[in-house]
Amino acid sequence: MEKKNPGLIKLDTPVEVQGQKYSSLTMRRCKVRDQKAAEKSAVLEADIETLLFANLCDVPPEVIDELDMFDYKKVQEEYGFFMTTAPGKTPGTPAS
Repeated sequence: MEKKNPGLIKLDTPVEVQGQKYSSLTMRRCKVRDQKAAEKSAVLEADIETLLFANLCDVPPEVIDELDMFDYKKVQEEYGFFMTTAPGKTPGTPAS
């Protein structure tokens, strides 16, 4: 089954950071440079994923920090979808 809106994550519990309300996030596919930048910028290993997701969703890291854990799991699942599905393919379809 193909995802209707790959990258769109609707939050069950919207968050407000710096006066802006977020009720959804849009994640783009990750590139190697995104992973490197998150690893380089993180002070603690626990911050790598937060920084990576913030970059991929084009939001301040505080937005990711404020997410309800249920919504955070949805962000992790979207990232996992991108990591296991070739661009333009449905899950389980070979990349080439």
